[in-house]
Amino acid sequence: MLLEKYKIDGHNEALQKAHSNRLAYCNTNIENAESIIEKLVAFQIAIPSWALGTGGTRFGRFSGGGEPRSLEEKIEDIGLLHALNKSSGAISLHIPWDIPENPAHIKALAAQHGLKFDAMNSNTFQDQPGQPLSYKFGSLQNVNKAIRRQAIDHNIEVIRHGVELGSNSLTVWLSDGSCFPGQLNFREAFQNTLSGLQEIYKALPDNWKIFVEYKAYEPNFYSTTVGDWGQSYLYSSKLGDKAYTLVDLGHHLPNANIEQIVSLLLMEGKLGGFHFNDSKYGDDDLTTGSIKPYQLYLIFNELVEGMDARGMDHATDLGWMIDASHNVKDPLEDLIQSVEAILIAYTQALITDRKALQEARQNNDVVKAQEILQHAFRTDVRPLVAESRLRAGGALDPISLFRKEKVREQLIKNRGTKTVATGL
Repeated sequence: MLLEKYKIDGHNEALQKAHSNRLAYCNTNIENAESIIEKLVAFQIAIPSWALGTGGTRFGRFSGGGEPRSLEEKIEDIGLLHALNKSSGAISLHIPWDIPENPAHIKALAAQHGLKFDAMNSNTFQDQPGQPLSYKFGSLQNVNKAIRRQAIDHNIEVIRHGVELGSNSLTVWLSDGSCFPGQLNFREAFQNTLSGLQEIYKALPDNWKIFVEYKAYEPNFYSTTVGDWGQSYLYSSKLGDKAYTLVDLGHHLPNANIEQIVSLLLMEGKLGGFHFNDSKYGDDDLTTGSIKPYQLYLIFNELVEGMDARGMDHATDLGWMIDASHNVKDPLEDLIQSVEAILIAYTQALITDRKALQEARQNNDVVKAQEILQHAFRTDVRPLVAESRLRAGGALDPISLFRKEKVREQLIKNRGTKTVATGL
């Protein structure tokens, strides 16, 4: 469905006075507020096509109704999100769940909604209908050369689809690993995987990047062939200049220092991008910023410092994408919340007093350093984020407008109560 501009304007008009008062207070207390708002307008977060339906666990899945039944409807949903927040201007596809039958039509439809195509994602972690060989014991690591060949060919096919749509990057996440000691030879698994990635790398167009994603465990619980950032860095370093590590916030062991990982990968020029989510125990795929908002801020603090040190463009030089599972929430509302949390953390990092922080570090003033960071984190920057939406043509309060216009009810009316998003 489309959300008419006059409805957004009417919504904003009703909230304008209160927003202006909050914004005035921010402008008085935050230096460079205007330049921060400009950065926020430019900052876009890609929405994955698979995050538009209700998630689930191995125990069950409870659809909320009105889920997108096709790639076209997924694009429409992300277009709706982008109309509301003006920060979701990209879509990331998963192949073979989202193979475009008519790439020109799909590309044109996305453009109508103000969307571009972000990273393409391959899938060798599950068998597809009609697939000749099984990935039960791994894909690129597999001892069977024919299975490895099948996985390589699939990734090259994904690149081809991406070229047709105007994407310029490939994300490879492998569930490869082992469940029990002795099941595989670690070195052989690594070498097989590297060899496969090298063939995929050769198929990349000149302007493309490949992101090697890592995960500590699941679905394999004894070993994972790309199990942490060090292993991903090893692969990407061996592949070449177009290969980078992708950081999924949930793909770490509990209490891992993700901000330190980010800092070091940036220092080495090997940080490719992010999958944003949150977790309490493991890879929980919860709403970004819902569990550990301070950690999210600390990650962005390292990102801003590290990107500025390398002269990088915050909006375009890294890949920004959400990767979450909405088990009990409306998926669209959940995505709105995640985008908001990301922009808040980014803004808090932008207002951090780096000169004072550096001085505190040089003087080993631990208390002062902590105060500087926590002052930025505790500052309410939501008016700046809202103002960036307003200037871009979005809604001051996206969730409020989403509910006022009964968007989910309309989607259920148009699509039905029993629809299941493709790929889930």
